[in-house]
Amino acid sequence: MPLEETGWLRGGACRSSDPELFFPLAPSPAQEARAKEICAGCRVLQECRSYALRAGEAEGIWGGLTPQERRRSRFPAGWRTPAAS
Repeated sequence: MPLEETGWLRGGACRSSDPELFFPLAPSPAQEARAKEICAGCRVLQECRSYALRAGEAEGIWGGLTPQERRRSRFPAGWRTPAAS
């Protein structure tokens, strides 16, 4: 990660939390909810989310979104519709 692109990381609410909360080996609904709760009060939430979507982060909670939520955000409903012939 280039420093100029991730300088916002220093302002993240997650900096004082256990990284395992955001990058668990075995995610659970309770862990996900707790991580999202921390993200909800973060002053760099939008920067974090934007970075994760741009970078294609495949793991962890970034910007309050799970990997599945980020995938859905990148590929909205109907994106697989066949082209007109």
